[in-house]
Amino acid sequence: MRTQLTPDYLAIGHVTVDLYPDGRPVLGGTALYAALTAARFGLSAAVLTRGNFERYGPEVVEDLARFAREIALIVQEAQSATVFTNRTVAGRREQTIHAWAGTIDLNGLPPHWRSSRVIHLAPVAQEIEPRQASRLNPSYLGVTPQGWMRQWPRGHEGRVRLTQLRLPLELLSRIDGMVLSSAEHTLARDEIEAVGARGLVAITRGADGAQIIDRGRSFEVPAYPVPVQNDLGAGDVFAAVLFLLRAEREPVSFAARMASAAAALRIQGLGPEAVPTRAEVEAFLERRGELRRS
Repeated sequence: MRTQLTPDYLAIGHVTVDLYPDGRPVLGGTALYAALTAARFGLSAAVLTRGNFERYGPEVVEDLARFAREIALIVQEAQSATVFTNRTVAGRREQTIHAWAGTIDLNGLPPHWRSSRVIHLAPVAQEIEPRQASRLNPSYLGVTPQGWMRQWPRGHEGRVRLTQLRLPLELLSRIDGMVLSSAEHTLARDEIEAVGARGLVAITRGADGAQIIDRGRSFEVPAYPVPVQNDLGAGDVFAAVLFLLRAEREPVSFAARMASAAAALRIQGLGPEAVPTRAEVEAFLERRGELRRS
């Protein structure tokens, strides 16, 4: 897809460089995982990001070029990419930020992209200005707010800590769907209540599944027990499937099962390459007798 076309699904946020335990740099970030998910579900997908990836080696640059054959990609110039390391300590993710690409300028969006069918605000490190984002005009606005809840010593690398989510009313009142983790939800109670009363909220809990709040009604969707190779991006894939299917007016229960199945397929592989297709997700559910729209 080229930038002159209006995408079905636009994700905005940093495409990151994630340093794996062996020191290998791998592309990541919610925006990348979400857009690839949308593309592999048959939608035209695009990303607005900011970064400089050349300093992380030819493989990273080649991977970005390869993914750009699936999704339209606008990369605003920066001195660096946003770089993370992640490790699990006592069952909880500990994250360190090593470099930050800076704020994404939403004025850099092509005008027709501002009215994409689905816009997914996917910050990972305070890169989206919420008041700027409130001027976008999608049919469905999805948000994964984790990046607005992260703080670290600016100007230095350091450990990421969570802080209270605070969104302006003009943005909060327009959100149709929001996905956040169990570690984040206690710092976003007001936002969960506001969005969940009239829209859709999912609180993901890894192997324990997710709580879904749909217009005030709450239910659980289980996770599928599968062998885990790497779980980075699983929540991003979950969110993208939930948003795109709800934008297609699929039932919430079906969208949630599809999202859970997509996340299960993602964690069996490594990195963005493991983002599944729609056919793979449907086959996964079909084998379990759960491919029903109710």
